[in-house]
Amino acid sequence: MVAEIINGNLITRKLLLEALNLTETAAPRIAAAGAGGKTTTLKRLVAEYEDTGKKPVVTTTTHMFKEDSPFFLENPSLEELLAVLDKEGCVFAGEKAENGKIKRLSADVLEAVLKLPNPVLIEADGAKMLPAKFPADHEPVFLPQTTHVLYVCGMDAPGRKIKEVCFRPELMAAFLKKSPEDILMPRDIAALIQSEQGGRKGVELGMHYAVILNKADTQERRDTALRIWEAMEMEGNMKVVVTAEAS
Repeated sequence: MVAEIINGNLITRKLLLEALNLTETAAPRIAAAGAGGKTTTLKRLVAEYEDTGKKPVVTTTTHMFKEDSPFFLENPSLEELLAVLDKEGCVFAGEKAENGKIKRLSADVLEAVLKLPNPVLIEADGAKMLPAKFPADHEPVFLPQTTHVLYVCGMDAPGRKIKEVCFRPELMAAFLKKSPEDILMPRDIAALIQSEQGGRKGVELGMHYAVILNKADTQERRDTALRIWEAMEMEGNMKVVVTAEAS
């Protein structure tokens, strides 16, 4: 399920690329930040790009898990990366890191990747598998070439204690003027995604910013997404997309 929130209503879209107005953009540099489904969101975009005949490159400026797959590469040369991209239709690549992860590509390979006429998707934040987070001083890590920022938040976070669902719960609580023991409410998510200290941190002029309210797999969670939108001061001035794995 993919839907945009427009005037307080969920408007179903066939593709996430469509909902994000990316269908006519040939080679965007898309950075995913936040929590609650960054990798899932990027993989959905990869699949949609492949269906349209485009060959995306996925990498990270922080860390992401390496999967046992022919299109996941560690420490690739540019030639190796391009060979897999041509054969597999996509490639996930980074330098080898600890604990089964990859990290930022070497400077020369990254520079070359960013010059390719292909979509480049970048995981630019970490959240320890939790559905919400507040960024530390060094987060997120956006490249200057970034054209689109997707801020992701899991709809399994609202209604639960901040300390249970948030990465960096003390920072989140301080931002919201709450205790880590307090419940994270839809209005709190609304404040987070609008703030230049939170979801919009590091988003520079010229970068397109969109919010992905992910894991809206039930009607209750979709209703929560609508309550978040209703609590936003910017409402129609910010693109908010609701996604779910279930139909």
